[in-house]
Amino acid sequence: MSRPPSPVQERPAEVSSHPGVSRWFRLALVGASVGALAVIGLRGRLPDPGEFVAALAGAEYGWVALAALLQIISLAAFAFQQQRLLDNLGVRLRVRRLMAITLARSALSISLPAGAAVSTGYAIREYQKAGVSRRVGAASAVVSGLASIGGLTLLYVVGGAGVLARDPDTYLSWRPLLVVAALAGITAGGIMLGRRYAARPRQARAGSGAVRNSRAGRLVTRLLGSARGAWQAGSGLRVRDWAVALAYAAVNWLTDLLCLAAATRALGLPVGVTTLAGIYLGVQIVRQVPLTPGGVGVVETALVAGLTASGATAISAAAAVLIYRLISCWLIIPAGGIAAIALRRAATPRPR
Repeated sequence: MSRPPSPVQERPAEVSSHPGVSRWFRLALVGASVGALAVIGLRGRLPDPGEFVAALAGAEYGWVALAALLQIISLAAFAFQQQRLLDNLGVRLRVRRLMAITLARSALSISLPAGAAVSTGYAIREYQKAGVSRRVGAASAVVSGLASIGGLTLLYVVGGAGVLARDPDTYLSWRPLLVVAALAGITAGGIMLGRRYAARPRQARAGSGAVRNSRAGRLVTRLLGSARGAWQAGSGLRVRDWAVALAYAAVNWLTDLLCLAAATRALGLPVGVTTLAGIYLGVQIVRQVPLTPGGVGVVETALVAGLTASGATAISAAAAVLIYRLISCWLIIPAGGIAAIALRRAATPRPR
């Protein structure tokens, strides 16, 4: 008859007496790193500090408040999209938790190199903590990524059609149209290939046993298995589910664009919405090249250049871009850090 383990054996391992200190230290370190990157990226690109501060002081802060509200709606649209996708895949999570995950993953995406990949991995891990399988979490990430591309495409197709309907003689550059066509092709191709791959019967692994058993071979096999599982989970989504995900993605992009528009209106910039939409599309293309975390320095330079080319002064353009980036980027980093700490505390069992 076996005896129960002694109390000595049941004692947990010693842990740090101040776990919160290390978390806040890491958060402060990330914030300092991002601040240093911002200083390096914006060095020499801002106008005279006195004139710049005067331009900010003269901004209409009703428009600034509207810009902040639009950015909150943009983040909420992404959280609601995730809730609907997970619900359609058989898992229900509360919007409050998904909003916290959205803030935390957005902060990671902005502040780290290869932030998009790190952000996706973090979201999948948080979904797993909430009871979502890794396959369903990966499927949600894949569908969300394709819906994001499709949402941006939809936004510009509908916007371009509206401009032409209002004024058929309006000149639309063919370059953005090529980008939109490419995005539409990537989205449609990804959906069709994914469904076809997920529907194919599982085949025996090719190659020699040595290759399959090597570290690289196991990694490739694991990645292919994860991709297949994600697509199998996502292939069950109906056309209506894809349409809803696409609509939420379009709202996410539209409200972010309108946030930029409100920031330009706060400074009284003479830039129309159509022109601003073209600048915004160009910036979104530029920021996909991961030169700096969150496009620090690159996005600001591209926006200021586009606005000044459209008739704004360098001072007012820089002030408007600062307001937009402060709302859509810099303030999200501390908010995301707080959300990540709250999620970790909620997942840590409290001592009785």
